[in-house]
Amino acid sequence: MSVMKKSLGVVDIIALAFGAMVGWGWVVLAGGWVATAGTWGAMTAFFIGGMVVVMIGVTYAELIASMPITGGEHTYTHRALGVNASFICSWSMLFGYLSVVAFEAVALPTVVEYLIPNYNQGLLWTVAGYEVYATWAAVGMAGSILVTWLNTRGMEVSAWFQKTAVAGILFVGTLLFIGAVLFNPEATNTELSPAFIGDNFSTTAAAITGVIVMVPFMFVGFDVIPQAAEEIDLTRPNIGKFLIIALIVAVIWYVGVIWSVGVTLPIALAETSTLATADAMESAWQGKWAGVLLVIGGVLGIMSSWNAFLIGGSRLLYAMSKTHMLPAFLGKLHPKHKTPINAILFIGGLATIAPLFGRKMLVWIVTAGGFGVVIAYTLVAVSFLVLRYREPEMVRPFRIPQGKIVGVIAIILGLGLFVLYLPGMPAALSGLEWSIFLGWTVLGILFFAYESMKNPGMSKKVMGEELEELKVVNQQWVKDNPYKP
Repeated sequence: MSVMKKSLGVVDIIALAFGAMVGWGWVVLAGGWVATAGTWGAMTAFFIGGMVVVMIGVTYAELIASMPITGGEHTYTHRALGVNASFICSWSMLFGYLSVVAFEAVALPTVVEYLIPNYNQGLLWTVAGYEVYATWAAVGMAGSILVTWLNTRGMEVSAWFQKTAVAGILFVGTLLFIGAVLFNPEATNTELSPAFIGDNFSTTAAAITGVIVMVPFMFVGFDVIPQAAEEIDLTRPNIGKFLIIALIVAVIWYVGVIWSVGVTLPIALAETSTLATADAMESAWQGKWAGVLLVIGGVLGIMSSWNAFLIGGSRLLYAMSKTHMLPAFLGKLHPKHKTPINAILFIGGLATIAPLFGRKMLVWIVTAGGFGVVIAYTLVAVSFLVLRYREPEMVRPFRIPQGKIVGVIAIILGLGLFVLYLPGMPAALSGLEWSIFLGWTVLGILFFAYESMKNPGMSKKVMGEELEELKVVNQQWVKDNPYKP
């Protein structure tokens, strides 16, 4: 069934998902989390929020093992809800992927400002009040060209780069944790962050809730594994298992970072620092070099997230093109590396010009893109539950216990995340962000309408053929493995 090369092992998929989820936020935002809820309050928030994401992730784990086809959500929603829902889900998720890839091209030069002060030279223009400098834009564009080029060299090269970046992140994170364990606050005479913020249960719970609303968005990225399903060289049950393991590793990572920041950083600095985790590292090891090393770890987080979302986005573009929802040229595979070369170049090209639009514009796009991801998560949860009821005998190599209850909970959680973006809620979109999302929606409708008129009925036909091929594969899998539906 697969025309792509199977080259991803256990370490590769864990690095792919973990690297996508980590990014740069842990360097910048950890101090704010601690200041909002206290050390143990923020840790509690991330544990609870992480379990919410794990609950959504287990629906993915069952579905990817059942349908290991490039595109992930694209296939799941089609089987359960039909072609139109499949397009809505895929187009929404694609917006999230594109927005993150573009934003990483802006995050990289922003971080370099901390490593090389006053490197901004050659003012080009101002976008939404943000000054764009030639040197600043050049760093982001160079980073985009590098990540895109690595992806054009094949999945093995992308996976090697991902593992290297994640290894660097884990090394720096481990050093931060060790420094926190060894840290002596009495020697530095610092007033550290309290365990919890609030004078009573009500105010403490409110503070923890204030952090919880931010948590799910820090875990966006585990879903890149289903996008590359055909390139994973693991048994089907193990694909689902290691997706969940990657999520749990990310939960442990964030909780560990929060604890390390909370026990080493003075509360006053946690409230005001722009790079709280770097400041915590410097405080723990009593040296400027430690803070610089932590920032380098943050740069690796940017690169790993960037690489992972480019992989996921290009595979989703490929799947949508192959099923006649997007132009055919995006479905071309590299003759040697068997990767979606045009889709990679398309996304990489957009990311390369992104720095020219400045940081503020990209922040708006990423926020609107996050709303698209939540729509996709919710539709996947609905698809999971529909298939549990409609196709109870479907081959499920990795089967979640009490699946119907899990499906209901995942839908409720997905809708809960959806509501957070509505007016009056903590993560509410601004008018401009709603306009960006609406524009993306209209663009999708135009693409889908054009392709549907050009090739009427082909999306349903091709995706139906894909599922028929999967049935044959599943029948053979059942013959080769001890299995109970």
